[in-house]
Amino acid sequence: MFGFTVLGPLAMRGGQDPHAPRGPKVRKLLALLLLRPGNAVDMSTVAEELWDGNPPRTELATIRTHVYHLRTLLEQQGSGTERVELLTTLPGGGYALRIDPSQLDATVFTQLLDRGRGLLSEGRAERAAQTLRSALALWQGPALANVVPGRVLSRYVAHLDELRIRALELRVEADMRLGRHRELVAELRGLVSVDPLNEWLHAQLIDALRRCGRRGEALDAYRNLHTVLDRELGIEPSVELKRLQYEILAAGSLSRIPRPAFAETLGAQAG
Repeated sequence: MFGFTVLGPLAMRGGQDPHAPRGPKVRKLLALLLLRPGNAVDMSTVAEELWDGNPPRTELATIRTHVYHLRTLLEQQGSGTERVELLTTLPGGGYALRIDPSQLDATVFTQLLDRGRGLLSEGRAERAAQTLRSALALWQGPALANVVPGRVLSRYVAHLDELRIRALELRVEADMRLGRHRELVAELRGLVSVDPLNEWLHAQLIDALRRCGRRGEALDAYRNLHTVLDRELGIEPSVELKRLQYEILAAGSLSRIPRPAFAETLGAQAG
């Protein structure tokens, strides 16, 4: 089925290899229409994205030319029915790309994310992890990697990036609930190196190391986070992370108490 990808390079998928419009402004126009599939995108929004508030005097004619090139390109794809319904001009002068939700990878991704979130809240961690993995597998690189986004698309890209991070966090949470701490350690080390200010990811790494019995490495990971936050933001780790550090230290202190002395102390307290 004919479709589009935005979770990575912008591309059209049809009977041939995935490809994108050649012109940078036609690519922007297509990405903008994919931002709101089935909904109107007015001329002012198109102009804002294409020229960042500084349009040429031939603004309307130029937009219509870009729309003409995009429509011609779309008509070369898929079936005759798709050609009729895909790109429409609205009475008020705006445009709409009428596609099925399954034709856009970003829509499929958000549907899987919502499903995975729901499964996790129901306590179905295994199904949630599988669903969220399927969602994340749709990503083939940074969103709209071959488009230079303007004001409107920049907000779209930022929103998609936030959703991707949320899907990743939920998938890690699901795996933690399933006891996959050892398998997660290497992945979490990589994630915190890419996103060193994400305290949640650091907390998962520290907790995974602790649950694997690697308390020394867990404390090293906490100290590394403390250093990064102090150097970059001048702040300390959150109360929750400090509590996690304390629990690791307290567990280490208890493990160093000789068994007889520990037993005598408990007996004295009981008496």
